[in-house]
Amino acid sequence: MLSVVDVLKATALPLLKQFGIDGESFELKVVRRGMPPGGGGEVFFSCPVRKVLKPVQLTDPGKIKRIRGIAYSVRVSPQMANRIVDSARSILNKFIPDIYIYTDHMKGVSSGKSPGFGLSLVAETTTGAFLSAELASNPQGQGAAVLPEDLGQNCAKLLLEEIYRGGCVDSTNQSLGLLLMTLGQQDVSKVLLGPLSPYTIEFLRHLKSFFQIMFKIETKPCGEELKGGDKVLLTCVGVGFSNLSKTLK
Repeated sequence: MLSVVDVLKATALPLLKQFGIDGESFELKVVRRGMPPGGGGEVFFSCPVRKVLKPVQLTDPGKIKRIRGIAYSVRVSPQMANRIVDSARSILNKFIPDIYIYTDHMKGVSSGKSPGFGLSLVAETTTGAFLSAELASNPQGQGAAVLPEDLGQNCAKLLLEEIYRGGCVDSTNQSLGLLLMTLGQQDVSKVLLGPLSPYTIEFLRHLKSFFQIMFKIETKPCGEELKGGDKVLLTCVGVGFSNLSKTLK
């Protein structure tokens, strides 16, 4: 995942806030963008210390109210990002009017060591859930060249697929949500997810091995209340993990 920092900023940070991790120093910034194979990117992340995590009840995914995105380009023509935006909007405009995709063209030292471009899209729901999709161009010298128009359209289709899967947490952050539920206070937490990804299924096995914790899993078929693909309701009681670290003065 190449543009994962943009997706993390838009989806993982709001998810962490649901568990009580928030504050002035809570931020994720892109200092420099780097594309493979040369890399050269840099991000800045800061997070406040919290002693315990709150239990959550994330059971209402809501309806999509807006779509935001970032089309980025480094060491290529700035016009590439504009072409990506136009092609993505050609698909998404059919469904919702509130769409804004920013362009981010970094130059010089901030542009890493290799050329490339990509797009990250995030759909926000009426209940504060975030569903994401992302695509990036192939690394220089590897695979076929990707047209920005194709990349924009394919990324928009991936977002529509993620919206169809639905749930209160998107596929990328399913495992993060389940980990935070596991580490929460000794109280009941619930989350409604779309179909579980293979990574999440394996992650549940790891949680059982490390924390001896089992999730109650109920399938919720789509119907009048739940649209799109079949959903899964996961319930657990947290292990009551407490953070003993102290803030350094």
